[in-house]
Amino acid sequence: MPAVLLLIFGLTSCSERIVDPPDYTGRQIEYELFQGSDYEYTGKLIVREYPDKGIELLIQLSGNGTLTSSIEYPAHLHFGSYDNPDAPMAFMLNPVKSLTLSSETRLGELADGTTLDFESFQNFEGHVKVHLANEGPDYKVILVAGNVGALVEETSNFDALQIATCSSNF
Repeated sequence: MPAVLLLIFGLTSCSERIVDPPDYTGRQIEYELFQGSDYEYTGKLIVREYPDKGIELLIQLSGNGTLTSSIEYPAHLHFGSYDNPDAPMAFMLNPVKSLTLSSETRLGELADGTTLDFESFQNFEGHVKVHLANEGPDYKVILVAGNVGALVEETSNFDALQIATCSSNF
């Protein structure tokens, strides 16, 4: 009998555990992120709502670029359109990891003191940029960019040559 119990324990302990999905309400909206440089990447920003009305911003890149492994690419949420050179940074997002090409950030208080929930994010006039580097000349290289919230309609005529480099100050 102990051998049977040992066999059952061994079989069940080696099986994969089923992980509960994150605690989201099921409400989400996606925004397109467009190729911003010679690196052949596009992406999407997915905004998901938590039960406490907080939101998470998930960046997922895809493409055939020539990025190297095990690096992180800075990502920012900005006020205003991607082509506005004076668009200040609203929130520094978690960097996009090159190995997964993704980033998840629970959005906190913005630089102007406001807090966004799911509904107010849809009315937010802003954009997202992912940079090649934190500093130096590669900071000016934008991997992907795109307007979000109320400005999403303006992204239908996206022009990578119009991307304004953002200030590195936050």
